[in-house]
Amino acid sequence: MKKFDKERVLLAVAGPVIALVAAIALTSVVLLASGKSPFEPYSLMLQQATYSDVQVLIINQASLYYLAALAVAIGFRMNLFNIGVDGQYRLAAMMTAVVGTHIALPGALQVPLLLLVGMLTGAFWAGIAGVLKVTRGVSEVVATIMLNAIATSLIGYLTLDNIWGVQVGNNNTTGIMKKSGWVPGINLGSDVGEIYGLVFLAVLMGVLYWVVLNRTRFGFDLRATGASETAAAASGVDAKKMVLTAMLISGAVAGLSGLPLLLGDAHSYSLSFPTGLGFTGITIALLGRNNPVGIAFAALLIAFLDKASPALDYATPVAYEKEIATIMQGLIVFAVVISYEAVRVWGLRRQQKRVGEELAAAAANNNSPKEVAAR
Repeated sequence: MKKFDKERVLLAVAGPVIALVAAIALTSVVLLASGKSPFEPYSLMLQQATYSDVQVLIINQASLYYLAALAVAIGFRMNLFNIGVDGQYRLAAMMTAVVGTHIALPGALQVPLLLLVGMLTGAFWAGIAGVLKVTRGVSEVVATIMLNAIATSLIGYLTLDNIWGVQVGNNNTTGIMKKSGWVPGINLGSDVGEIYGLVFLAVLMGVLYWVVLNRTRFGFDLRATGASETAAAASGVDAKKMVLTAMLISGAVAGLSGLPLLLGDAHSYSLSFPTGLGFTGITIALLGRNNPVGIAFAALLIAFLDKASPALDYATPVAYEKEIATIMQGLIVFAVVISYEAVRVWGLRRQQKRVGEELAAAAANNNSPKEVAAR
């Protein structure tokens, strides 16, 4: 591997590693300040990861996180901050559940229909922010935050008894979906659990994400527009069209985020359906540096913190608050931003130093700067 390639790998890995080390160190300080061991909680959580049932929970949760993070990453590659993934995924899950409850087709048609409903709903909700940005210049951050709140209220209204809701105890639900829309998973036994069937959809979306962004003209135009709208426009790319397209695609992927759980386990949308998935996706996309492989590892890490931390409440002789994992996740966000900027500055200085050395060597050998640049 060339020296340049080694430096690229180092720069790619340094940010996440520094962020994780910093988050662990800061969390340990919090534990010390509370008079508890700074090491035992990590040992307890790692022990949980050795149990098969916890591993299944981690994989299932990671599939949801992965899709949400991909939706965020698509926006990031376009220099867009889609904070509305949470509202897009919840509204998409609700509409998918409604369609799955009232329409019964053969499984070969029902499942694709439900996936399409989820994608179209998410794309539509994200598209509102996209249209506002390209036509009125409204920041996608402001628009998507407002749309999250509207989505919450809209879901509450649509799940009322006189609309599409079905009362189950004290909870409003959409009713149980037709079985033809249930996606079977990998059953590992009653003591272990079942891996969602749509885990493989998450893997497929990761592959498509990489191929489209790195091996197609559309992906190049998207990345170029994100880097510089002016330069992209000069090369014939319609920047406004790319912004709207990126928001639609981001929303469509966000619409899939809740479907592994909905079609693989819950089979109904209710007001107890998990929230916050989109905001966790932001953390994962940042930690994974918008790379599909990096995002996969980050999704597994955050899912591990989620599913292993409840054991801290039952530790003996000293119990630890499971919120330790939440503190760590929050610290990761701060550490990621700081470490990536530090790594970026360091890489820039390394590059400037290397160019300076090459120019000095060229001057000593009577080579022109153009020859150095050509090399």
